[in-house]
Amino acid sequence: MDIRLQVGINVRRARQHKAWSQEDLAFECGLHRTYISGIERGVRNPTVLILAKIADALGVEPSGLFKSDSKHRRLSRSPG
Repeated sequence: MDIRLQVGINVRRARQHKAWSQEDLAFECGLHRTYISGIERGVRNPTVLILAKIADALGVEPSGLFKSDSKHRRLSRSPG
């Protein structure tokens, strides 16, 4: 899976866990809501500094934004 998609999935999960909207997260990070949306959709390529801001706002370790979901990984593997 593309790392941008994985980061987006993890940001969305952490944000939803806090019951925040994208706008709430954007405000806490000092970013624009559309930028958060782009990260969550995997179309943005945020810097490590941006990811650190997001992780801090969400109360997670930055490395946690890179963790892969083994269930999703199993579903996305090609047969072989």
